[in-house]
Amino acid sequence: MQRPMPPLAADERSTLEAWLDFYRATLAAKCDGLDDAALREASVPPSELTLLGLVQHMAEVERNWFGRVLAGRWSPSGHDGGFEVSEESTLAAAEAIWAAEIESARTNCASRALDDTSPFMGAEVSLRWIYLHMIGEYARHCGQADLLRERIDGATGV
Repeated sequence: MQRPMPPLAADERSTLEAWLDFYRATLAAKCDGLDDAALREASVPPSELTLLGLVQHMAEVERNWFGRVLAGRWSPSGHDGGFEVSEESTLAAAEAIWAAEIESARTNCASRALDDTSPFMGAEVSLRWIYLHMIGEYARHCGQADLLRERIDGATGV
């Protein structure tokens, strides 16, 4: 899987969006070539963290920050984390939801400036802050995905 290289010299918004896309592609690459059983393999006890759970979680994080917070689309179910997987959970289903959330995020961001804000926890949060938070969130989880993938089949890199 080819990851988009973030530009070395670009405007702030292009740079933020490119780094976010880079980490989205990195997480997808960590899952590439594995079947659903392997994607459900937990790291090491007592952790129940899995690659499939990370994909589900990031779909929820995209929904939370770009849908609930930025666009004000609150759902009654709240933020559940998405880490839990079942025997019925599949990468195909998780990726479809994740891709839809990413597309929705892009749509929600397109008409907003980096300084635009939305209400959050009694204050205001800017789109710039959300982008930076999401880059950090993905970076952290991609590091976890590195270790999970290495444990599953020894694959490193990407």
